[in-house]
Order: sequence, then structure tokens, then C-alpha cells
Amino acid sequence: MGDNVPRPAPLFRSDTGVTLLGGGALGPGDLDAALALAPRLVAADGGAAAALEAGHMPEAVYGDMDSLPDAARAKIPAARIHTVPEQESTDFDKALRHIVAPVVLAAGFTGARVDHELAVYHVLAARAAARCIVIGSADLVLHAPPRLALDLPAGTRLSLFPLAEVTGRSEGLAWPIDGLAFHPARRIGTSNRTTGSRVALDFDGPGMLLILPRAALARAAAALASASVWSRTAPPGSV
Repeated sequence: MGDNVPRPAPLFRSDTGVTLLGGGALGPGDLDAALALAPRLVAADGGAAAALEAGHMPEAVYGDMDSLPDAARAKIPAARIHTVPEQESTDFDKALRHIVAPVVLAAGFTGARVDHELAVYHVLAARAAARCIVIGSADLVLHAPPRLALDLPAGTRLSLFPLAEVTGRSEGLAWPIDGLAFHPARRIGTSNRTTGSRVALDFDGPGMLLILPRAALARAAAALASASVWSRTAPPGSV
């Protein structure tokens, strides 16, 4: 491969959970909460500067590097910085698709620009084979796998927001979803709640976002890490 031809970025492989840090709004305790469950740290572009400011050295940085300050970049070993120069995808997508891990906990991707946050949820659906939980100030968002069983306190808020036409079944919800045809423009499923200590969700296809209270992070991460995932991964822009 010639010197003028960009080399593919290597995959970041981990047997444990990975924390993925972005350069967006980072709430108090977000990074510590993620690292407690997913101890290996990867940054998406400018998220590397946030990691350094918090006293952590990322093991890898992915992105087009347009928002990583030179001063921060100089502190990171060059071998850990993986430039992905294409402009068809976001830095979140660039990083997530290069991580192979039981679960990815993404912090620093919500609470700032709405268009950036919506793009994150698009990537969750487009990268249906990834096990990723986005941590917000009050909520968690993940792309629902084919089947997910969660141990949650009775009365826990559980919302479903489709990004495609999706059908499924449920156990342990106040308002069962069996027989419902979800669609982003026709039917959504916000503000449901659990009725017991266990909820089970089955879906017939990818495209459903699951929203839970932030307090459910540890339980959601454990459940998602052990769940089967969709085999399909859509290219950017197709969902």
C-alpha cells in the first residue's frame, strides 16, 4: 500500500466492556459510571481531549481528527490515533464500527446539539450488530436486540421508539406490545412501565430503540452483553 493511500484503521478488540467517550456534553459521573462497568477507554475524535482532562489516557482514538486539539493530540501516543478520513459517517460511527467488545458504553454523545444526538441514534440502528448503550443525563438508549431479558424493579419506566417498522412481543409490561406495528411516523411506545421484577422483549426485526432510566445502567449492560444481536449492519445513510 503506497504512502499516499490511507491505511485501514485497526479494530479495537476487548474481552471486557469498552467505554467510548465523545466530545459532547459530559455530565458529572458519566465517565466514572461507564468505566466502572466497561474499564477499557476508547475516544471518538475530540472525546480524547475530554478523557485527558478527566485524567485518563485513551487506549485508542478514532475519527477524522477535525475536533481533536493539537495540544491534546501531542499527549497521546501516535500509535493510538487512528484517522478515518471519510466524511460519510460521524465520529461516533467511525469509532463504534471499529470496536469489538461484549458491550460498549458511550458517554459524551448527548445533551448538546440535537442534530448530533439524533445522528447517534441513527448509528445505533444502522450498526444493529453492535451492543452499545448511550448514556444520557437521565436516560439510557440502546438498540434492542432480537430478545432481551432484564431484571428491573416493578414500576420502572421503559420506552420504545422505533426507527423502522418493527413488531414484537413482551412479558412484564403494563401495556403489552404483542400485535402492535410500530413505526416512527405512526406508532411509538413511550412511557410504558414494568409490572414485576423481570421484563422480556422480543422483536421481529431491527430498528427499535429502548429507553431506560439511567439507574438501570448496570443491569442493562449485563443483559445486553449476553444477548444475541442482529446479523445485519446497514451502511451509513440507509436507516
